Amino acid sequence: MTIKHVLFILTNAAEIGPNHRRTGYFFPEVAHPYEVFAEAGVAVEYASVLGGTPPEDGYDESDPAQHAFRHSAAFRRMANSRKLSQVDVLDYDAIFFPGGLGPMVDVARDPDVKRAVERAWNGGKIVAAVCHGPAAFLGAKLEDGTPLVRGRKLTSFSNDEESGYAQADVPFNLEDALRAEGAEYSSADVWQEKVVVDGRLLTGQNPASGGPLAKAMVEALR
Repeated sequence: MTIKHVLFILTNAAEIGPNHRRTGYFFPEVAHPYEVFAEAGVAVEYASVLGGTPPEDGYDESDPAQHAFRHSAAFRRMANSRKLSQVDVLDYDAIFFPGGLGPMVDVARDPDVKRAVERAWNGGKIVAAVCHGPAAFLGAKLEDGTPLVRGRKLTSFSNDEESGYAQADVPFNLEDALRAEGAEYSSADVWQEKVVVDGRLLTGQNPASGGPLAKAMVEALR
């Protein structure tokens, strides 16, 4: 069997909002998907908006998957992530945007991110994101100029979740922004696992959905 390759695309934003809240990618949303891909024999590589070491948030030493990832060669490789503008997403079978609040700062509006999403989508690749990661899709357009997410079923971190988490820090609510571009948004109760598969677009709602989303990606890759 040919080995499949997934490109994780990470934030470089280390703080967010008027109170300069510390942030980055949310650690379990990298560690849990990585664990699933590693067990399935799927290769993972890393890029970030600026390259280098992406800032992190939410590490939990007591979670075996997070602890294992922290002490892995994969984690050390991520510390040397490639600059997204120097990567061709068509070299991969799928791209994946982990969440955390960081993506709301840079991934949400970075032109290289939009180009990467559009190129992967138009190239027939799997495009996936979890939690705040779907901010990557905002502003991405199909070749005819319509928003990528228009009429597509997806999920992301919900308004209800944000109101109890980082409402004072985020520049906008991701659920509202996705709906505004025409997405058919749905969500589960706060902090409950939810994955939505709409063809090659795969999304997960929150940290609990990272591993399940990766499992759905493995199925799609097969």
